[in-house]
Amino acid sequence: MRLAMGVEYDGTSFHGWQIQDGVETVQQRLEQAIAKVADHPVSVQCAGRTDAGVHGLGQVVHFNSEAIRPPRGWILGTNVNLPQDINVNWVERVPAEFHARFSAIHRSYRYIILNRPTRSAIWRNRTVWIHSPLNEVRMHEAAQQLIGTHDFSSYRALGCQAKSPVRTITRLQVTRDLDRVIIEVCANAFLHHMVRNIAGVLIAIGKGERPVNWAGEVLAYHDRTLGGVTAPPQGLYLTHVGYPEVFDLTFNSPR
Repeated sequence: MRLAMGVEYDGTSFHGWQIQDGVETVQQRLEQAIAKVADHPVSVQCAGRTDAGVHGLGQVVHFNSEAIRPPRGWILGTNVNLPQDINVNWVERVPAEFHARFSAIHRSYRYIILNRPTRSAIWRNRTVWIHSPLNEVRMHEAAQQLIGTHDFSSYRALGCQAKSPVRTITRLQVTRDLDRVIIEVCANAFLHHMVRNIAGVLIAIGKGERPVNWAGEVLAYHDRTLGGVTAPPQGLYLTHVGYPEVFDLTFNSPR
């Protein structure tokens, strides 16, 4: 049988999602924990691989198992074998054709900037600190130039292995909540470092270092070397992965 699982994690202590030799990753620890409940080796497929330092609030994975366990058994049994910075929130049985990555129709990310004169002891690994004042209104106006279907070559990592740079952003907004500036973005899929590169451009605009129309100019270059700085990873969260209603993932709500 195939099971889908909702996972959240603090990425600070991990070398990203994907299993790598000699370092600790989220996938490695999750597979080890699930295997203890299933009583057999388990391989999980995720909706979106995250880099070192990036966090997950709404990561979705699937795996196959012959073990018969109630949902509560999968959740509690897995969590007791996980470190405190990884947690399973829900488990649901899904059809055999469900795939955490390829069945997804959209993904949402949040990028949080702590914008105040002093750093934070509490938020140091969960936001990016920018001490210079940011104009979130200018940032939001600039962000609207990226909505729609575009070639995002200027906003992807030079080493990105995606076959096509074309993606569709359906929502991109910038708001302020006291001393935090929050970027929310939803798209059908993302390129490597795409959100962090968008954040880098918007931060430069928010500081007044670049004009509002620079976001669109960078997009039109189709050249990463002419883009902005890649923003740090610790402010980035995978918040939600959306699937067709036919899969009826009851507990997979936006975070």
